[in-house]
Amino acid sequence: MKIIIIGGVAAGAKAAAKARRELDNDSEVIIYTDDTHVSYSSCGIPYYIEGNFENFETLLVRSPEEFEASGVHVLLKHKVIKILPESKQILVKDLATNNAFLDKYDKLIIATGASPILPNIKNIWYKNIYTVRKIEDAINIKDRIHSTKRAVIIGGGYIGLEMLEALVKNEIYTVMIEKGEFILSLLDSDMSKCVYEQLNMVSDGKFEILTSENVVEFRGDADGVTGAITDTGKDIDCDIVIVCSGVKPNVDIAVDSGIKIGETGAILTNKFMQTSINDIYACGDCAETNFIITNTPIWVPLGSTANKQGRCAAINAAGGHDEFKGVLGSAVTRCLKLSISLTGLTEKNAEKHNIETISTTVTKFDKVGYMPDAKNITIKLVADAKTGRILGGQAVGTGDTDKRINTLTSAILAGLTVKDFAANDLTYAPPYSTTIDPLLNAAEILSEKLVHTDK
Repeated sequence: MKIIIIGGVAAGAKAAAKARRELDNDSEVIIYTDDTHVSYSSCGIPYYIEGNFENFETLLVRSPEEFEASGVHVLLKHKVIKILPESKQILVKDLATNNAFLDKYDKLIIATGASPILPNIKNIWYKNIYTVRKIEDAINIKDRIHSTKRAVIIGGGYIGLEMLEALVKNEIYTVMIEKGEFILSLLDSDMSKCVYEQLNMVSDGKFEILTSENVVEFRGDADGVTGAITDTGKDIDCDIVIVCSGVKPNVDIAVDSGIKIGETGAILTNKFMQTSINDIYACGDCAETNFIITNTPIWVPLGSTANKQGRCAAINAAGGHDEFKGVLGSAVTRCLKLSISLTGLTEKNAEKHNIETISTTVTKFDKVGYMPDAKNITIKLVADAKTGRILGGQAVGTGDTDKRINTLTSAILAGLTVKDFAANDLTYAPPYSTTIDPLLNAAEILSEKLVHTDK
């Protein structure tokens, strides 16, 4: 058995490690990647730039040498440029020598990941304009910020907020520019507004967030970018620009080989991570998956999802049996002590699926108010207006939002109604929660709303 894996960051590295454990010693596992590193945490890049740790190698999970020692062959700077399904071969280009060669596989796992989206802005190729995706990005930005006083961030999503924190903590005045009406547009608008307002309360002249503003041009000189110009005429000085305009799945090689692409634009896969062509699997940020609540296609480029899918693809490619049933879209991030977390359906996404919802929003302390570290959290709970089934939740605040959303994911997977959930026996002690946890309080209020709605 010979398993070849294209890509070696999260999903690819996980697939390789798991496949090696599943196969006998006579089998081969090979990773081809056009990257300069393998098996690293791109999610940790903003925290490296912020200064939480000094050595970028902390982001490396496993080195090529460690893979080799375990029986996985890793070829860095090797780009797979074509898949030949009929002959079960791949065409590989060695980027160091420009030589190309064919390699044969029994099973192939595509883990090509995603690439940053570069918006159509004039002069976007100036020096000191960066994206946040690879180890080189981390190193280059970290080196640059030592001589930076003013920065611009394009995009107000998760990575944008994490980079805002990183730059502000390095005492760099930062302007975040979001072309949409709200930052963190994955949230419902009321919760996005909550994030915006709470961040503005702590800005203290260190940063500014502009919404409904679109950068149309960068100005600069031989040394690089010096400013960003918006469609409303604002001209913002800066020494560095971080582009956080989202990512797109890397599917070109799949399209070229005839593999079907799903409606989200990522590679179509089933619950075994199989593609439309026999013996070819896909996983991670290049692969489409199932949204558990509605059983509809979704694309969620997250490290946690990538690792689970990589494991599933490897088990099945090696001849075993495993299923990846899908995701709830659960996520969490932090920006300047503010935590933001969500899972399941928002109200606006439920509307897209023609689901009638009912919701409630509560703001409470995350622990008993007399505790010195008690902090406010705002929780929004969304349920099906007809059945009372919990559909999703969002939480924002300086308190502990993540554990509330994690609790909610289990309730959603179990198909609980808000009435069922309100009876949940959650732990209590003053340093950890209020006597009735804010999440249960939200469930109680929503349960009462449902009763009155029925009447």
